[in-house]
Amino acid sequence: MLKPKAIYFEKEIINYPLGRELMEKYKEVPKIEIANHNNIEEMRKKSNQEFVNMKRNLIIGVRKTHKFVENHKISDYLVPYTSSGCTASCMYCYLVCNYNKCAYLRLFVNREQMLEKIIKTLNKEERELTFEIGSNSDLILENSITNNLVWTIENFKNTHQGKLTFPTKFDMVEPILPLDHQGKIIVRMSVNPEEIIHKVEFGTSRLKGRIEAINQLKEAGYPIGILIAPVILVENWKELYTELIQKLSQELNEKVKKDVFFEIIFMTYSYVHTKINEEAFPNSVSLYNKDTMTGRGRGKYWYKNDIRKEAEVFLRQQMHKYFPNNKIEYIV
Repeated sequence: MLKPKAIYFEKEIINYPLGRELMEKYKEVPKIEIANHNNIEEMRKKSNQEFVNMKRNLIIGVRKTHKFVENHKISDYLVPYTSSGCTASCMYCYLVCNYNKCAYLRLFVNREQMLEKIIKTLNKEERELTFEIGSNSDLILENSITNNLVWTIENFKNTHQGKLTFPTKFDMVEPILPLDHQGKIIVRMSVNPEEIIHKVEFGTSRLKGRIEAINQLKEAGYPIGILIAPVILVENWKELYTELIQKLSQELNEKVKKDVFFEIIFMTYSYVHTKINEEAFPNSVSLYNKDTMTGRGRGKYWYKNDIRKEAEVFLRQQMHKYFPNNKIEYIV
């Protein structure tokens, strides 16, 4: 469980039950009042070397933005929800585009307002909708601090239709296993080869724990997806991802393998990542490779088309070999 170095908070949070609960829970932790969780001047002045230390702080505020964004992959809408950012330090995280604004963990206490908008949107539609509530945070991690995921599942289960979904890199799923979720919560576990988790996904759960969590969630009746993401084309990537897919085939239980679906996402990177990682993690691996990557505009990089296509073909072959009956929703 996170032991914050300091709490940065908006004074309005005390108007919400969760805000009062968190302030009491961390009553011994130093606190700094802020005007806006989205613009903390002290954070903006920090150097890249302070990246990891900044993630030891906890920011608590009220979410003001509630705009739903249409999505056409796993969900119908991407929904701003109860947190943003994370305490982990994955070297490729897209939130690091502006680390001193949004990479650290921010918690939003007006959960009733956010879930109410989802339910109202559902009630206006005749068709069933799926809402992605974890696109910019990790709700399994957040739940270990706020219990928000348990609260969400318990307050969503009685809706007449609709589903919620979220991805995670953490294995602390025990609190949601006994819940009556009515099959309305789709949990998607993100996986990578253990070597990449160890060298790149700092502060996340190990692969063994993630696979065990998938099996536990399926036994508890949750619909399950697996993201192989992000695919990072290191020198020995074919061996690493073949071993990963083999390991999944061997260690996932038969209930999971019956209907689990997959998403495969290649890594994108940026100039900002490079500069921050050089200073925050000076002894770590370099994820930028000028021989395999090309510019994508505004300081972003992705794998060259021919290299990416070769990797996609290879991964499809391996997936067909070990998971011939399971759907790959998309590869991007």
